[in-house]
Amino acid sequence: MSHIESDPRYRFETFVVGATNRLAVAASRAVAQAPGSSYNPLFVYGASGLGKTHLLVAVGQLAVQLHPGLRVRYVPLDEWVDELHAAVASAQMDAFKARYHEVDLLILDDVQFLAGRRETQSEMLRLFNFLHRGGCQIILASDRAPNEISDLDQRLLTRLSGGLIVDLDMPDYETRVAILQRKCEERNARFESGVIEAVARLGHGNVRELQGALTRLVAFQRLGEISVTARNVGELLGADPVPEPSVPAVSNEFGNFLSDITVAVAQHIESWRARLSEAVATWNARGYRTASLERALSGQDVPDVDALLQAFTASVARLQTLERNAASDPAVAGSAAFRDPERLAEAEAISAAAPGVPRVAQQPAGKFSRDTFETGSSNQFAVKAADAVVREPGRRYNPLYIHGSAGTGKSHLGHSIASEILASSGGAHSIAVLGADAFSQELITALQEGAIERWRSRYRSLDVLVLDDVQNLAGKSGTQEEFFHLFNALFTEGKQIVLVSDRVPRALDGVGDRLRSRFEGGLVVEIERPDQELRERLYARALSALGQEPSVDLVTFLAGRTPATATEIAEAAKQLVQLAGGVRELTVATAQSIFGKTRDGVDTQRPTQRVVTSRVQVIALEDGSFFLPADKTIWDWPDVGGRLIEELR
Repeated sequence: MSHIESDPRYRFETFVVGATNRLAVAASRAVAQAPGSSYNPLFVYGASGLGKTHLLVAVGQLAVQLHPGLRVRYVPLDEWVDELHAAVASAQMDAFKARYHEVDLLILDDVQFLAGRRETQSEMLRLFNFLHRGGCQIILASDRAPNEISDLDQRLLTRLSGGLIVDLDMPDYETRVAILQRKCEERNARFESGVIEAVARLGHGNVRELQGALTRLVAFQRLGEISVTARNVGELLGADPVPEPSVPAVSNEFGNFLSDITVAVAQHIESWRARLSEAVATWNARGYRTASLERALSGQDVPDVDALLQAFTASVARLQTLERNAASDPAVAGSAAFRDPERLAEAEAISAAAPGVPRVAQQPAGKFSRDTFETGSSNQFAVKAADAVVREPGRRYNPLYIHGSAGTGKSHLGHSIASEILASSGGAHSIAVLGADAFSQELITALQEGAIERWRSRYRSLDVLVLDDVQNLAGKSGTQEEFFHLFNALFTEGKQIVLVSDRVPRALDGVGDRLRSRFEGGLVVEIERPDQELRERLYARALSALGQEPSVDLVTFLAGRTPATATEIAEAAKQLVQLAGGVRELTVATAQSIFGKTRDGVDTQRPTQRVVTSRVQVIALEDGSFFLPADKTIWDWPDVGGRLIEELR
């Protein structure tokens, strides 16, 4: 199987069964129990975020558990297509076919991407026919039924529809409650009575968004020190309850039948030594050294087998990525380091030195450090979430989605997360910070230079990705497609993803539902415009950086003028110092003379000054006051009557 085979998150035991998915789960269990003997092929379809991938991987894990030695391969369609193209380009089609012809259970995800790919469909048809004739079990998943996949070869459509077709739908209220309760148990989270039920009544579009809502409430309770109640759930999540739709009751006879199928397979638990022995044999057969597994196998103490296998498979996946990166250099492409997880550091160095490999993105900007980010009530929750991500990247809140209006500091916080993780790892982590437009341009460049595979490998080898201006993905279908697969690859491997935008995920018009649902599945936090206290600190920091020692009265006056963003405050401080010119110590009077006396910056008792040049000479007098030269200033009277008593000289 692929590298996610030992992921404990994707097992039947962690899949909550309800009326809208019971048939799909029952059929999947039956296939895992007896691959190739019934429901071949099994076609599972449903909208994004309803658990298709979870179910597919659970089938593979249970099948291997019940049938040791079964050759199982799980592969998303885009990866299969990439392998096909690479085989054609390198004249290794025979090796490609042999790799898939030897499997006993083939699981293909996201087959809707076959649409419009005639040559790919032809190769898929040949593979399908070969495997089906040989009794290989085939499982396919899509976001739509076979007959809804556009521009699909009629022969392939017939094959896909020739077995059992089952769908996954949005779970009903009772199942949503059960899912939330299960997730609370996994996270050791507790809420007062009625909270879980209130969340389940909200209009979430899929299970991933439902879990994202729970993540947000857990974060509010742990980081924001907010008491979550059934009454404030809607307010905290920014959603309103929707009426519960009626769900047709399932007849007792049919329900009992499905329940009988669901519980038909007894759980078979292998000893830890048997599991490790099987892993050693499997990886040795694939050409990888297994010294770490062999040491654990020969030891007397019982190891944490799940953690051990997960770490080993993650190292192998990393080695595979590094080996692909170095493929352009024949001198190192066959290095033994790429086959030994204990030589991972050496493999990293070899891959990094390979010529002709595109570098990805820029590093976090040094000026956007955590130390220079001021915290207040308007951004405290987002900052606590960011700090939690730094402490445990990829484990606590993944993805972390930060949104806020322009100038509130969201990009600063995104850069600071990357900087802190990089520093805590001693520079060992591979990190990229860039905007959506830059990501799109890099993709275009890679396509133009014929370096798309190496470019993808570089991004998929990252430990942390911070993507700013996510809203700019809108309308770029190719970029969204590429980022969708990158997101899945990084998330599956537990790599940290941070997303920054000027709006919430559900307001990302022009961005596909499958991406938006993944964004909603993490923790979504907002940075609001700074309040009075935070504005005071921002003004004090900005003026101090410009060589001033602002008084408390001055920063209080400046912060009270208008609700400004962090960016506007920095610009206002710079403007104040420039216009004050030779004044050694800024005072409230100085600021009033420049900005006006009232909170909105307009003094209606006297004409205001509108500067029309970026460089204004300020004439300082001996008494500390100053005036602006007449030829550099335009005077405006907001009150027409004022013109009768004041004359410009």
